[in-house]
Amino acid sequence: MAGWIPITIILLLLVVVVAIYNRLVVLRNRIKNAFAQIDVQLTRRHDLIPNLVETAKGYIKHERETLEAVIQARNTAVASLKAVAADPTRGDAVRQLAGAEGALSGALGRLLAVAEAYPDLKANQNMMQLSEELTSTENRVAYARQGYNDSVMDYNNARETFPSSIVAGTFKFTPGTMLEIEDVAKRAVPKVSF
Repeated sequence: MAGWIPITIILLLLVVVVAIYNRLVVLRNRIKNAFAQIDVQLTRRHDLIPNLVETAKGYIKHERETLEAVIQARNTAVASLKAVAADPTRGDAVRQLAGAEGALSGALGRLLAVAEAYPDLKANQNMMQLSEELTSTENRVAYARQGYNDSVMDYNNARETFPSSIVAGTFKFTPGTMLEIEDVAKRAVPKVSF
């Protein structure tokens, strides 16, 4: 009878370890699913940009550098997105994507600022529609990013709390990385002149 007590304790510990392991796997898979939502929205954003550049090309011929910067930033962002989509749990790839998307937002901001100086372009129906779709997509990206970051936080909390931290360390569950796309415009200090 006394021999059953150690076996019962070992079985109970095994059940707890399996339950924690399975919970960590579920949370890691939620990160992958949440990133898939970001992937859809960023792909939509990336697909809109060539049309925006083509529309602007006819009007702002003297702004070649701006157009080329947007295309280059888009290509870098597309490559970064593919790297993260392959494995959303790779922190280095997520950070690289955040930087690429920040650079793309900056380049788009410069393009839209240049477009303001061209009334014909600003009034172009196609440009207005593309700008509206881009704004709508930016909102969707922000919403999807929030869901992704919530999933990462839940996973990291589960990974770091005791006794899950022991299981996570044993089975090499790496920390998730938040996707924080820096918006340069929001961080800029406003100029005040008197």
